[in-house]
Amino acid sequence: MPWFVKIEKGIVNKPTFDQFVPAHKDYVKNLIANGHQAKTGYWKEFGGGMLLFQAKDLAEAKAIAAQDPLIKNGCVEYELHEWCIVLE
Repeated sequence: MPWFVKIEKGIVNKPTFDQFVPAHKDYVKNLIANGHQAKTGYWKEFGGGMLLFQAKDLAEAKAIAAQDPLIKNGCVEYELHEWCIVLE
């Protein structure tokens, strides 16, 4: 399966953002359980992060990204890209 990366920029204050972090973690755990090999993290400097995951195609990747509680609750703006690995 191809890899996709969702690059996020936080657009709400930290207390608002933080209330959706537990749901985001559950969402990522569910992706892992369903074989999407997801990894999530945040930038050391305040204000964003990244989700790396596998999906069968761009349409599925868009659907997966749209279900992230951080997106559904308006906490982040994001870009979604297919990541083409050239060397492993």
